[in-house]
Amino acid sequence: MLAISTLAACSSADTTGDWPVPEQRLCEMDYAPSKTTFSLWAPTADEVEVRLYDNGTLAETIAMKPAEACMWTATKEGDQIGKQYTFRVKIDGEWLKETPGIFARAVTTNGERGAIIDLDATDPEGWAEDKRPALTAANQISVYEMHYRDMTAHLSAGSSYPGKYLAMAEHGTRSKEGLATGLDHLVELGVSHVHLLPTADFGSIDESVKDNTQYNWGYEPQHFNTPEGTYSTDPSDPSARIRELKTLVQAMHKAGLRVVLDVVYNHTTDTQRCGFELTVPGYYYRMREDGSFADGSGCGNETASEKAMMRKYMIESLEYWVEEFHVDGFRFDLMAIHDIETMNIIRERLSAIDPTILIYGEGWAASAPQYDEQQLAFKRYTHRMPGIAAFSDDIRNALRGTLDMKTGGFIHGVEGNIEGLKFGIAGGVEHAGVNYSEQAWCAEPTQHMSYVTCHDDHNLRDRLEILAPEASEADRLKMAKLAHTAVFTSQGLPFIFCGEEMYRTKQHVGNSYNQPDEINAIDWALKSKYNNLFNYCKGLIALRKAHPALCLADAELVRKHLSFIETDKGAAVGFVLDNIAEKDSASRIVVLFNGEREATSFNVPAGNYTVVANGEKVAVDGISKLSVKEGSPVKVGAIEPLILIAE
Repeated sequence: MLAISTLAACSSADTTGDWPVPEQRLCEMDYAPSKTTFSLWAPTADEVEVRLYDNGTLAETIAMKPAEACMWTATKEGDQIGKQYTFRVKIDGEWLKETPGIFARAVTTNGERGAIIDLDATDPEGWAEDKRPALTAANQISVYEMHYRDMTAHLSAGSSYPGKYLAMAEHGTRSKEGLATGLDHLVELGVSHVHLLPTADFGSIDESVKDNTQYNWGYEPQHFNTPEGTYSTDPSDPSARIRELKTLVQAMHKAGLRVVLDVVYNHTTDTQRCGFELTVPGYYYRMREDGSFADGSGCGNETASEKAMMRKYMIESLEYWVEEFHVDGFRFDLMAIHDIETMNIIRERLSAIDPTILIYGEGWAASAPQYDEQQLAFKRYTHRMPGIAAFSDDIRNALRGTLDMKTGGFIHGVEGNIEGLKFGIAGGVEHAGVNYSEQAWCAEPTQHMSYVTCHDDHNLRDRLEILAPEASEADRLKMAKLAHTAVFTSQGLPFIFCGEEMYRTKQHVGNSYNQPDEINAIDWALKSKYNNLFNYCKGLIALRKAHPALCLADAELVRKHLSFIETDKGAAVGFVLDNIAEKDSASRIVVLFNGEREATSFNVPAGNYTVVANGEKVAVDGISKLSVKEGSPVKVGAIEPLILIAE
């Protein structure tokens, strides 16, 4: 009777898609030495089977039985370790193509089949004792975005595993000039979080190619719960990619770094190969009235996070990455495709594991999603998602210009960008000193991701060379320093793209998502050539850690302690953090930004100060002394910042 009633309950909802979902966690392949249990959620199926493979050859087909909440189950007695499997679903009398399912945790080359493995056997030595580094205050957070090949594929990186997971687990790698690269470089720089570009299995690179040098950012997800094989030393071994990613996480944790995964739940690489469409056609995606796939992602489809199973899927997938891989945070690609309710549940569930897990994302979509806009996680609704941050294109555009590459921003001396910069300095919260073009979108400053560039679009050096071709390299480096100073002294959470601290170039290619290493890989000789810039960025991170007032983490405190210094110039502004002794070792911090092409004077509160940053260097312990008398303005050089700490 169970089978008949279960099928009836599932099929009765087929006009609305409102099928029951199981209370237990999704686990499509549960291995034990005595037996392996398979399960699949397939509410519209007439029949479901699991197909077992041995060394790539079909060995057995097992009919699955219907169970509660639209699940289908089957058990294979005996030790099945090392075998592979797929599911096949029959709907309206027609068998669909085989699929590893939607929650495969281990797959064969190119994700063709699921793999039966013992996950415990993929743990590196000491994994049970692995712990995420302590994080006690928001001012300790600084995020470094990187791609595996960018960081380690160039010969100058000195890696034993160029472009692989293990490359970022290596200590002791050095450039030809003897400077630290890879993991040691990140430790030297002082960042707290390492944002890894998409790491879950994606469908755009052929993993079977030996000595693979193919490049892709990875925003083409295929299997959301198993690591990409391209970055493994042996993509044909389903356990290797898991073990090697865990090794990377463990190494970063031991080095004091937290790990953020870039997750892409908003779409799939296509619909024909994805387990979503091969198990419950039309359910996991938003569909137009004519039956075609909605396309808010710009990639041919958009997922439907508001649906019960898709929501459950996202939540449990994230929990899996935290629990199995010890991941410390997530960056959501095109977060505005997801609904606010789902994002808030995600925050709640991950906080139950560890409230310091970092969550942020892009508060926009490629085009209008097929859902009520007011219920989606657009940037303007960030204040409705406590504990979730969004990238601030406000401070980004104000500093270096918009995406069209037609005009520069504040660092180019272009007028009209001061209010956007002030918005970012205040961490995106309501503040009397900011004239808003629209309302503030952050409830708290920690919801504001401050940045000037990321993997998307041209990197900072290339933008400067394209938009300021007549400027000297010395002046362009001053513009870069000015931008980094604004990012790392703003009240939001600072974010830096890999290589910007050593003035990397992508040869003026903006959308380098599938370009070769000649375009994307970092030449580590740049760290020596532009070591002053590296040390400057390193100093900014250290300065932020030394002064908690640079990240007050509370909107009321920002409004209480932060005020702005105006000038009569179109590209010059400053701010003061005053009466902060209870929150900081200093009583006052003054930060001045001069984007003008000439020296500019600022009216600074009288007092005795230590200069900790200027256009040349940053030093937490101080560079020089400066006494400011009442009515005597402080002059800041062209295209320079100045940071003062009251004595």
